[in-house]
Amino acid sequence: MNVLRKLANGYDMHSFANRMRDQRFQLFEQLCARLPRPLRIIDVGGTAEFWQMRGWADCDDVRIVTVNMIEQPQAADNIIPKLGDATDLHQFPAGSFDIAFSNSVIEHLFTLDAQQAMAREMMRVGNAVWLQTPNYWFPMEPHFLMPGWQWLPRRMRIAILQRMRCGWRGPAPRFDDAARLVDEVRLLTRRELQWLFPEAVLKPEMFAGLVKSWTVHTGFTARTELPLRLAA
Repeated sequence: MNVLRKLANGYDMHSFANRMRDQRFQLFEQLCARLPRPLRIIDVGGTAEFWQMRGWADCDDVRIVTVNMIEQPQAADNIIPKLGDATDLHQFPAGSFDIAFSNSVIEHLFTLDAQQAMAREMMRVGNAVWLQTPNYWFPMEPHFLMPGWQWLPRRMRIAILQRMRCGWRGPAPRFDDAARLVDEVRLLTRRELQWLFPEAVLKPEMFAGLVKSWTVHTGFTARTELPLRLAA
């Protein structure tokens, strides 16, 4: 399990997860290349560290507002942290950003209703939208790092998490604590994503012949239709 956590650690520059994220971000940069500068980006649920790792910190022609429920310090002149809720961005007017961006956040909102609210808010405040989220049907669940975790009965998942650590979570001996950790992650299917973002392009991110995650984008002038294939 320690090996799996090391491979999946997005904060390790040399991890497998971070290499895949870099490949995914190349497509984002290609789409951004045709947009006029300066760029105004809202990162829903994001952090300054993500943009620093991708070399976008202190760029004069990009202003990034990160919205998070946890207060964060300002780490770069062009990255402005704000407290906020992904499902309610009322403090930002409609169309106030060139891009509404989110990476691996929407699956942490417990319910489909909350995920719909986040999608609606991103489409409201952003003239373009970029969102990435793991695929429900990929066999390795990326948060608990157990094959088929998302397909097990809820009570079984709770019981397992009460007794052992699974990926980044647990052990949580109290039933209510374990239940909350289990319920927090709700992976999305392609059909659900297409319903949430009806005009968007859904790009499959392939690994070992399977769709590992989905990238959703809309509102960009450049569109790349081929699936993004990840090196093993």
